[in-house]
Amino acid sequence: MPMQEAFVRFKSRYWPDHLLGEILSKRWTETAIPVIVLLIVGIVLSRVIDGFLSPAGLADTARQAGEIGFVVLGMALVVIVGGIDLSVGSMFALCDFCALYCLDVLNWPVPAVIAATLACGAVLGAVNGFLIGYLRLRAFITTLITLIIYRSTYDLLLVNNSNKIAAAFPDFPSWDFIGGGDVLGVPSVALVYIVVAVFGHVFLTRLRPGWHITAIGGSRRSAYNSGIPVRRTIALCYVASGVLTATGALFFAARLGTVGGDVGVGLEVTVLTATVLGGITLGGGNGSVAKALAGTLIVLLVTNGLTTLSVRGGFNRMVLAAILLVAAVIDIRWLKNRTRIISKVYVSPTYHALPPPPPTAVGAGGPFEQNDKLRDVELIGLGRIEAPEDVILDRHDNLYAGSRHGDIVRFLAPDYQQMEVFAHIGGQPLGMAFDRNDNLYCCIGGMGLYRIAPDRKIEKATDETNRSLTSVNDDSRLRLADDLDIADDGRIFFSEATVRYEMHEWPVDGLEARGNGRIICYDPGRKTTRTVLRGLKFPNGICIASDRQSILFAETWGCSVKRYWFDGPKQGTVETVMDNLPGFPDNINLASDGNYWLALVGMRSPALDLAWRMPGFRRRMGKRLPLDEWLFPNINTGCVLKFNEKGEVLESFWDLAGLNHPMITSMREHRGYLYLGGIANNRIGRYKLADADPNFVQYDRRWGKQS
Repeated sequence: MPMQEAFVRFKSRYWPDHLLGEILSKRWTETAIPVIVLLIVGIVLSRVIDGFLSPAGLADTARQAGEIGFVVLGMALVVIVGGIDLSVGSMFALCDFCALYCLDVLNWPVPAVIAATLACGAVLGAVNGFLIGYLRLRAFITTLITLIIYRSTYDLLLVNNSNKIAAAFPDFPSWDFIGGGDVLGVPSVALVYIVVAVFGHVFLTRLRPGWHITAIGGSRRSAYNSGIPVRRTIALCYVASGVLTATGALFFAARLGTVGGDVGVGLEVTVLTATVLGGITLGGGNGSVAKALAGTLIVLLVTNGLTTLSVRGGFNRMVLAAILLVAAVIDIRWLKNRTRIISKVYVSPTYHALPPPPPTAVGAGGPFEQNDKLRDVELIGLGRIEAPEDVILDRHDNLYAGSRHGDIVRFLAPDYQQMEVFAHIGGQPLGMAFDRNDNLYCCIGGMGLYRIAPDRKIEKATDETNRSLTSVNDDSRLRLADDLDIADDGRIFFSEATVRYEMHEWPVDGLEARGNGRIICYDPGRKTTRTVLRGLKFPNGICIASDRQSILFAETWGCSVKRYWFDGPKQGTVETVMDNLPGFPDNINLASDGNYWLALVGMRSPALDLAWRMPGFRRRMGKRLPLDEWLFPNINTGCVLKFNEKGEVLESFWDLAGLNHPMITSMREHRGYLYLGGIANNRIGRYKLADADPNFVQYDRRWGKQS
């Protein structure tokens, strides 16, 4: 049995299934199949054709990739927003004609030619955008019609102007540089494409308009209900597609200087093939610049390779279609199996052993012996507040608590019968603390750290921290900031329970027990945020210690309280203050006698302790049972402990019946009373302490102000 448990411990700690889940959950892994296909195509053609990947060959491919790549970027943008554009080939031809006509016939300077060509593309795209975005016509039929109209217009213009263009021999060095120039061997078109592609990536992934485009492609109705200007955004996407198509046509015109009847013919098929081959979903809502680039390179390598091998055009297109079909099938299967693999390995429980808990039974003796001191707790706001996870009082004795509706509620002293919404934030308020200027700082689940000024103005303090260099998961965003306290110099130390799961997913972190939490420091003076401790098992309950150089914090799943020095001779060190608690610790706060209060959010049980040592069992439980049937701590028995800095428990308070105040996540001592909060409760408790200082006010003790 010990050998088996040792193997389980080793496997759960070192088997990289959770790492595989992290990698597969990244958006960039969706590009895996197109990139693999691109590598295979490049390797095969380089083996078959001598010099295929030579510097000269790569430079020529880069020029073509740039010209077609601009059109593919435009098509990708339209497809992501939920549309399609079959007229890009005809638009390409018209923009090519516009550039050469302005240059060769009208003798315009090169800057004017560039502006006119881009404006031509914008107008042609705007026609599609107006019909599809504002008049809400079907994209497929509309662009098929404009394809015919634009191509017919191009053919009519060629009749009287092709000879004029062909007879001209303009001599503009800047024009020649656009068509055939390079910088350090890199073609000019490739340099411009890189700049546009980088901007496109930032636009789609980091800017709000890009998020709007993805949201519209995912669900147009939901985007509209969210207040996104759907029609205008769709129309502008088609305008952008026209401008990008004109950019590709401009480089094409500068390179070849031709307006033949076959310019742009079949380009829409090539571009659409590159878009789909890159993995951009035709249904909309999913796509990236990297996918567009991968699809473009695959199409060009295959086309150029078959042309070099003197394969006839019909067979060329058949091979391209076959590759497209195979890649599409593989991509679909990959996406399906990728999701299945993630669901199997992302949630990865680990071995977590706890020693037998200390006795708590009535008559067992010891500091944790159960009693019924909280039986007669006075109730505040019964039925009028939901999920008051933390409670706090200001120097005027007013009582504050969070609500699951996204409000911070204030109960007015002295009787706490009158209730008002002090601030509406939108997320679940968790831990709270006042600074010396009466600003109320609050951890908001899923949103970060916020500040509410005395005039009720709400400001975001921080919602991100430094990213771990060794983490596959992007842990810079704050997912579950939950409790805080403020040092004398204004620095705010707060805990983040988990970096892997959102606010509503916190039970999954308990299922894993992997140490996904951390302690973070925010400096309001410098406006900086940094992580000071990592690898903690659901850290909670931050409290500045009496030496003002360290903090006490609880590790909920570790059933322990630890101390971290942020200043002084022991700076950076961590010590265990209390270990092997009979329950799961939550918030920590000061007591009037210099000791500390600790809330136990739930009590341990033999079945749950056994499950901690069986990661396979917990994995099966999480997959096969609904959340309300998982093994959980006993949260129906509330408990508060008083302890000193040596970790000695001085007193305990229980509610055995679990009827008056069944769950306790926080407590504050104030003027001889202990105020109790609980995230699963619909009330705030107030308990009269027998030997407490009736003049003790945490706010005044901390900041030296008179009430």
